[in-house]
Amino acid sequence: MIHYLHREQTIPAPIEVVWEYFSEPKNLNAITPPDMNFEIIAGGEAKMYEGQIIEYRVEFIRGLKSLWLTEIAHVRDLQYFVDEQRVGPYRFWYHEHRFEKCADGVLMTDHVTYAPPFGFLGDIVTALWIRRKLEHIFDFRFQKINELFGSIK
Repeated sequence: MIHYLHREQTIPAPIEVVWEYFSEPKNLNAITPPDMNFEIIAGGEAKMYEGQIIEYRVEFIRGLKSLWLTEIAHVRDLQYFVDEQRVGPYRFWYHEHRFEKCADGVLMTDHVTYAPPFGFLGDIVTALWIRRKLEHIFDFRFQKINELFGSIK
């Protein structure tokens, strides 16, 4: 089964500043929960570009590190980019990041389309654990972005 996660956040900064931050793969470390022991192994040194392959190690379950290989499949400067899993913990992962100017700065939208591994069993694990884990990751990210850029009152 396909699952979705959708988040929006208004960032009180110019779109060029927001885009610059999010187009640097190395910044993903700062907005990922520390308990995931996230590390970029290869491919994250350069500013984001279409076709870029980035290899990570990430700990979804304490003590068990997983390889995650993503491709930056689509990029339109100052508007959006898409990362797609090539190897990793999901059967399917498609993450669209959109950036739109708005009255208060930038409306950033994350839309994730994903399918867990293991078919029906994966759907049960999603209901019990994966969904909450993803929400935790994006809640953490929301807070860190507010710390970095400020928040709308």
